[in-house]
Amino acid sequence: MKVTLNTNVLTNNNVAAQYNRDLFTNSKTLVINMMSSPGAGKTTLLEETVKALSKKYRIGVIEGDLSTEIDADRIRALGAQAVQINTHGGCHLDARMVAATLQEFNLDEIDILFIENVGNLVCPSGYDLGQQHKIAVLSVPEGNDKIPKYPQMFMRTELVLLNKVDLLPYLDFDVPTAIEDLTAINPESKLIPVSARTKEGLDNWITWVEEAYASCAKQ
Repeated sequence: MKVTLNTNVLTNNNVAAQYNRDLFTNSKTLVINMMSSPGAGKTTLLEETVKALSKKYRIGVIEGDLSTEIDADRIRALGAQAVQINTHGGCHLDARMVAATLQEFNLDEIDILFIENVGNLVCPSGYDLGQQHKIAVLSVPEGNDKIPKYPQMFMRTELVLLNKVDLLPYLDFDVPTAIEDLTAINPESKLIPVSARTKEGLDNWITWVEEAYASCAKQ
């Protein structure tokens, strides 16, 4: 039996995403959706990002995980406001989940809101959360095959943070090949090598965020 779906299954999500986007635009809050596979180091990188940016900006974080508040607690320990979303088995955040958390924030008092999505290189990229920017975090231990194997993620993101570059001397990862693969899939994207542990490249990432915020604030 063939079943034909005439309604876009993402319609409800897209309505909620536009609701979120309007709120973010009205409050001039920069929103960055961070995605990666599990273990790429998103939370550690986010911790260092909060430390660097909180001197100048008011930071909020939405944490997405299947269960626990472990990551949200790590962010709260730095003095930033964090709200946890537990999907209880769901492989991604959607715009309705995000909309339900926004009442926990006074967006007029949040300059930059980071959304740390559920660790997954497949599902999260297909869902608009209302953010201005989608980025991917890739880590050196994952190997060079992730960009060509998961093209949808890298087609839909405008920046790749290559994390754990302090491990390059010990692992078989080739940065030029990663850049070549990324450019072939998404010529508009760029790659910034970083290490959350040693802080290598962190300034380049912080500069990118600050430029994104300056652009958001002008709108």
